[in-house]
Order: sequence, then C-alpha cells, then structure tokens
Amino acid sequence: MKETKGLIAEFKEFISRGNVLDMAVGIIIGAAFTAIVTSLVNDIIMPIVGVIIGGIDFSSLKVAVGTASINYGVFIQAIINFLLIALTVFLLIKAISKAQRKKPEEPAEEEPAVPTPEVELLTEIRDLLSNRD
Repeated sequence: MKETKGLIAEFKEFISRGNVLDMAVGIIIGAAFTAIVTSLVNDIIMPIVGVIIGGIDFSSLKVAVGTASINYGVFIQAIINFLLIALTVFLLIKAISKAQRKKPEEPAEEEPAVPTPEVELLTEIRDLLSNRD
C-alpha cells in the first residue's frame, strides 16, 4: 500500500511539472493545426494540383493480383499529400518567422547605475593614485 501511495505521489509530481503541461498543450494545438493544414491541402491545394495535372486521381490506380489488389495509387497519393503538407507547413513557418523579424524591437529601459560603496572606494583610490604622479 505504501508503494502505491509513493507511486501515485510520484506520478502526481511528474504530471504537474511544467514540461508535461507544455507538451500537452503543444500536442493539442498540434492536432488542431494538423486539421487546418490537412484541410488546406485536401480542399484548396489538391484541387488546383488536380487541374494542373489533368484531373489524374492517383488513388484509383491499382494492380490486381488474383482476388486481391495492390493499391499503389493510394500510396502515391499519400506521398503527394505528405509533400504538399510539408511544403505548406514550411511556407507557413517561414512567413511567421519573417513577420516576427519585421517587428521593431523596443529598446530596454536601462536603469541608471547606482554606484556601490565598493565602486566608490575604488574610484577614490584610482583618483588618488592618478593625482600622485
């Protein structure tokens, strides 16, 4: 029973760490972003690509092997979808990075330096030594 409580406490500590929570948020946002990118590719980009290549639907390509069929067209379509999704994500990230670089950086307000007693003492020693010459 004591080992179970230790395990539960350890799990509670693990799950409440910032890294785990950040990762969970990233996964949730990533899933939502995946839906957006998939819709962009399937509903906007693929119809344009279909018009450009003459309406070829790769997913219907197959080879019959006896009573089964090898649907190599589905595989080709998956590769095309992957490449288009990767290109779309690349272009989105590039655009976001460019937009972030264009933001002017606000100069940090610097507080006037308050001399510490050590700095004041060292300054006095320096002045005394320079007056000795």
